[in-house]
Amino acid sequence: MRKRTLFRLATGTAALGAATLAYASLVERNMFTLRRYDVPVLPADAEPLRVLHLSDLHMMPGQGRKQRWVASLAALDPDLVVVTGDNMAHPDAVPGVLRALQPLLDHPGGFVFGSNDYTGPVWKNPFTYFLPDREYTEGVELPHEELRDVLTGAGWVDLNNARTTVKAGGRAVELLGVDDPHIERDDYDSVAGPVSPAADLSIALTHSPEPAVLDRMAADGFGLLLAGHTHGGQVCVPGVGALVTNCGLPRSMARGLHRWPGSDSWLHVSAGLGTHPTAPVRFACPPEASVLTLIPR
Repeated sequence: MRKRTLFRLATGTAALGAATLAYASLVERNMFTLRRYDVPVLPADAEPLRVLHLSDLHMMPGQGRKQRWVASLAALDPDLVVVTGDNMAHPDAVPGVLRALQPLLDHPGGFVFGSNDYTGPVWKNPFTYFLPDREYTEGVELPHEELRDVLTGAGWVDLNNARTTVKAGGRAVELLGVDDPHIERDDYDSVAGPVSPAADLSIALTHSPEPAVLDRMAADGFGLLLAGHTHGGQVCVPGVGALVTNCGLPRSMARGLHRWPGSDSWLHVSAGLGTHPTAPVRFACPPEASVLTLIPR
C-alpha cells in the first residue's frame, strides 16, 4: 500500500511538472500583454504624454506572432517609443525585428542596446543565474550595426552613451542613455550632468537596471528611468514573484513601476517580450509591452 501511494505521488508530481512545462513553453510565453501605468512626472497643468516602452524582443526567425503583435501597437499612437535592448537572438534576426518595429518608426523614438544585440545567446544552466559572480559567455556576433543603421535611418536616436533632445507630443523631451552595464559597455561619465532646464521632460534609458547607474541618473534629475533585462524574473512563483533579476536590482523591483529609492525619480522595468532561446518558457510572468502615460505630479 505504501509503495502504491508513493508511486501515485511520484506519477502525479511528474504529470504536474510536465503540464506546467507545457503551459510555460507553449502558452504563457506567447501571451503577449499590454501593461498601462500612469506616471506623475510632468509639471502642473501639462497635457499627458504617452510613452511606449519595448524591451527584450530576443527575436528569432519565424516568430511571426510576436512580430505581428508588436507591429499592432502602432494603433496606440504613442507620442514616443523607447526600446531598451536585447532585440536579437539570432544572426538573421534583423528582418524580424524590422517587421515588428516598422509601423512604430513613424513615431519619435530612441533606443539602447543590450548584450544580446552584440552577441548571441549560448546554452547555460539556468541555475547559474543565482550566482552573483558568474562569468559572462559570449556567443556568435550579431549584426548590431545593421540594426543600428536601420533604426537611426528611420529617425530614431541612438542613446548608447549618448544624450539628446527630441520633439515628442509637442514637448521637448531630453533623452539620455548608456550602453549595456551588464557587459560593462556603459560610460555614464560621457553623458553625465544635470537635466536641461529647457526640456519639458527628461527620460533616461539603460538595458540592465544596475543600481549604480540608476543612482547617477536620478541624481542628475531624470524623472523617469527605463530599463529591461530582468525578464521580470521570467519564471516566477505566484505570491512570491521573481526569484532572480540577473543584476543588482532587488527582486521586488524586477518588473513594473517603482519609485527609485532616495530620489524623486520613477523606474519602470519591462518584463520584456521574449525569452532566452535555450530557455523558451515563462511562468507567472507573461511577455509584455507597456504604455506609460505621463501625467502632472
